[in-house]
Amino acid sequence: MNKVSATPAALALLAEIVAEYGPVLFHQSGGCCDGSSPMCYAQGDFLIGDHDVKMGEIGGMPFYISGSQFEVWKHTDLIIDVVLGRGGMFSLDNGRERRFLTRSVICAIGQG
Repeated sequence: MNKVSATPAALALLAEIVAEYGPVLFHQSGGCCDGSSPMCYAQGDFLIGDHDVKMGEIGGMPFYISGSQFEVWKHTDLIIDVVLGRGGMFSLDNGRERRFLTRSVICAIGQG
């Protein structure tokens, strides 16, 4: 399953972060504090839970979503973009004056 893609701007920011920190992963929790901003962590710094779902990869890096959020967004394709602003406090995009942002496209279901 690959239900996540990235804009050229997101891939450029991701490459900058990977050059500095090595392999990373993304996690979209859907919580109140991070909203539509996926968190970016160095691989090994965030433990994936049993209920987290891998949505796919961007730039060769895995993208996970919480199981409860997946149930809400399972018919949605995610597009990771970049906007001006600060990333989440623990996210590797913090302090770069650009942050990742999740946009979405609802997929048609039951076509036939």
